[in-house]
Amino acid sequence: MGRVTKTLTISLPPQVFEEVERLAKQERKTKSELFRDMISVYEDYLDEKRWRRLRRLGRETAKRLNITSEEDIEKLVHEARGIRS
Repeated sequence: MGRVTKTLTISLPPQVFEEVERLAKQERKTKSELFRDMISVYEDYLDEKRWRRLRRLGRETAKRLNITSEEDIEKLVHEARGIRS
């Protein structure tokens, strides 16, 4: 069976490297574990950023189409599907 991990080499300014070492020691983690945690946190940040963008687009669309209730949405869906009330 092959290796279950891959190695990534990165370059950091000395001050950032020292901060990574300090954080890893403080959290009692390896630098690899800390980096994996940081990636997970960054992915969560990106997900939240995407949701904020979608919510903003939804608010803008609702305003543009004068949607103020769920009934307005149902009416638009029925109109788009050709369903008469």
